[in-house]
Amino acid sequence: MGGPPGQSQRYPGETGAMEPEPHDEMRGYEGRGLLAGRRALITGGDSGIGRAVAAAFAKEGADVAITYLEEDADARHTAGLVEAEGRRCLTLGGDMADEGHCRDVVTRTARELGGLDVLVLHHGTQEPVKDVREIDTGDLDRTFRVNVYSLFWTVQAALDHLPDDGSIVITGSINGLRGNKTLIDYSASKAAAMTFGQSMAQSLLERGIRVNCVSPGPVWTPLIPATFEADRVEGFGEQAPMGRPAQPDEIAPSYVFFASNKLSSYYTGQNLVPAGGEIHPG
Repeated sequence: MGGPPGQSQRYPGETGAMEPEPHDEMRGYEGRGLLAGRRALITGGDSGIGRAVAAAFAKEGADVAITYLEEDADARHTAGLVEAEGRRCLTLGGDMADEGHCRDVVTRTARELGGLDVLVLHHGTQEPVKDVREIDTGDLDRTFRVNVYSLFWTVQAALDHLPDDGSIVITGSINGLRGNKTLIDYSASKAAAMTFGQSMAQSLLERGIRVNCVSPGPVWTPLIPATFEADRVEGFGEQAPMGRPAQPDEIAPSYVFFASNKLSSYYTGQNLVPAGGEIHPG
């Protein structure tokens, strides 16, 4: 299996328009109660990895809230996957670049689900360039507000609700570990996000709240055709040693691992890198 054919979409992208459609519903996944009774907020949970994480969490017994940028079929579809497992799903639309929205989604999740035990910070934005001089201050501000500032705002709000055995999982990126010549501001923002996670792991150690990162390599999600030109999408992920991009379903179990106290009680400040054989220190 290689990469997909060339294609492009309007940002932020839609799953149904992708060819081929990604595997993001965790259809073959069997839960075993690892998150029974837990309440999780997954930002950027409407599609791609976020959708797969929401479906997996539901199969493990969690009620879920997801955030999404725009009202679309993807958010409704993800909610349906969660509800099909007999769990509640709260859908919260809005822009994570807005401080008020970041704080509000935490408050609404805790109020409507009766608490908050797991926070997954998965949302993000990227815009490739050919020359660093193409990135103006407005571009930088947008990238860092979405990918970095929002983490601070959301975690600040969540600490009023997370229990002492809570878990925070942050989505980093392999690009934050080794850079990317066209995703320059994105790579810098993801390095910041991962370091923020390490700092928070140390800061929250006494409370017992674990903070870890998942930093994938190439994954076939709507963000790819929505931010890259068609010729770059063609063959996407073939540069990985495995010769293909990951499917979201292959990444979601890493989030289950970090969210579950039964599986990862001795892990904090760590970084899992599912990158198809590209090896980086965790």
